[in-house]
Amino acid sequence: MSEIDRIMGLSPVIPVLVVQDAAHARPIAEALVAGGLRVLEVTLRTEAALDVIAEMAKVEGAVVGAGTVLNEADLDASIEAGAEFIVSPGLTDGLARAAIARRIPFLPGIANSSDIMRGLDLGLDRFKFFPAEASGGIKALKALSAPFGRIRFCPTGGIDLERAPQWLELPSVRCVGGSWLVPPGAPDGAEIRHRAAAAAQLATTR
Repeated sequence: MSEIDRIMGLSPVIPVLVVQDAAHARPIAEALVAGGLRVLEVTLRTEAALDVIAEMAKVEGAVVGAGTVLNEADLDASIEAGAEFIVSPGLTDGLARAAIARRIPFLPGIANSSDIMRGLDLGLDRFKFFPAEASGGIKALKALSAPFGRIRFCPTGGIDLERAPQWLELPSVRCVGGSWLVPPGAPDGAEIRHRAAAAAQLATTR
């Protein structure tokens, strides 16, 4: 079992987090972990993102990764901040080779068979299907995964609590990514725990 596969198997849902204020990082991470979701993806979409990763990495039980990693500079900054895995919206040879060289678990985004074949050539077999709903949804992933029996995916993009179970029923799906776990604004620990607990329960339906 690869390390990225192990991480994908820790939670049925990986929260995709856009956090504007580093002061909110630990309360959000603590609430998600308390609700049963250990794997957290902090997207590099805000100026605070690297500080957020550093703060969340201090939370016991949390496995914190960096998302929206676009290039080698993002990769190195994320690792320095404490990221334990890397997620990118697409797949480039340069970023993939850099992640492999640094021996950090890497989950690149794909949307077609050519992306998957390029990933396989690089030794990768775990991918983010992104943007999941906009790329044709469940029907598209069923067709896309058919020729690649050993490949496993984390669909992300447009998935919510209602749709997640349908994705998780697919044999090729290891987990899903979702942004619904943390409401906008100052963190409400009780609400985040409630949402995380509901998402964590999806594991029992697989």
